[in-house]
Amino acid sequence: MTIEEKIALIKQVGEEVIKEEELYDLFQKEKNCIAYDGFEPSGQMHIAQGILRTININKLIKTGITFKMLIADWHAWANNKMGGDLEKIQTVGRYFIEVWKACGMDMQKVQFVWASELVKSDSYWKLVLQIAKTNSIRRFIRTAEIMGRAESFDLSAAQIIYPCMQTADIFTLGAHITELGMDQRKVNMLAREIGSLLGYWKPIVISHHMLTGLTKPTSHTTDKITRTIELKMSKSKPDTALFMTDSFDDLKRKIDKAWCPEGIVKENPILEYCRYILFEKFDALPIERPAKYGGKLIVKSADELENLYRTQSIHPQDLKHTVIVLLDKLLQPVRRHFIENKEAHTLLETVKIYQTTR
Repeated sequence: MTIEEKIALIKQVGEEVIKEEELYDLFQKEKNCIAYDGFEPSGQMHIAQGILRTININKLIKTGITFKMLIADWHAWANNKMGGDLEKIQTVGRYFIEVWKACGMDMQKVQFVWASELVKSDSYWKLVLQIAKTNSIRRFIRTAEIMGRAESFDLSAAQIIYPCMQTADIFTLGAHITELGMDQRKVNMLAREIGSLLGYWKPIVISHHMLTGLTKPTSHTTDKITRTIELKMSKSKPDTALFMTDSFDDLKRKIDKAWCPEGIVKENPILEYCRYILFEKFDALPIERPAKYGGKLIVKSADELENLYRTQSIHPQDLKHTVIVLLDKLLQPVRRHFIENKEAHTLLETVKIYQTTR
């Protein structure tokens, strides 16, 4: 694969890449390029964390990049996830790994690193303190979206430390590339500034698209990052998110009532799932329509689908039916894994109990 081909593949992942020319230089000079993503273990995994993350990571791996996945258990603890219970957080982390095994992540080429191992090092905490000294509290508070929080002085002291830890993670892991969602952009840009100040490097920031929830947009803000965060799929609203072990009936119930107005393409979650998931997994989408409306359609690209939908050649219910059937096919191996694998089954049932007892 040429450098140009590698960059083209990475640009399929990144809604924004900062900076593309730096990426070219990195591939020229560095034989072992390292990219990282991180996740707070909290609750059941939805399809954006499962299927979409797997698609993106597998693409990066194809370029020869070494991928490190940070299981941010201490970050989730600082952020008071799972009621601030570290043992529960770590159980959810193990469950997440089982999901990725089942949905096709290239586990041979992904290194999982627990934050609870990183924090055992004195050098890690020295770096956290060095990072904390580079900017004012206000500057770190501006990155609050990384924790799913609003920018506010009501954050706990632990949450103020969080962006310092996330920045330290990048350099401790040796990550040349950060591959996280658009909601993490501010802290990644902060890391580029701090890297230069502290004698490290400027990590290249690949910000991937974040799937929206199933409900109608309610805000009209024009700020791209704020808008992304407002619309993103959230497990805190279970009926607006599709989970990796949802049954066929769950999928049908949620998608049938999803916001998908006829002829409207912008911020349409059903069309988003087609573009970012289904067209990545299937060569074409078969849209079944009644004969009087033209019969079956075979749609070969997301652009073609959106054009047909915009002109009302495809009815929302016909589109939804296709999405239900194809998403169900993608989730079947995951459901099967959590039924047949005893350890995975126990983890899932435990995580479900955690959610019901919050």
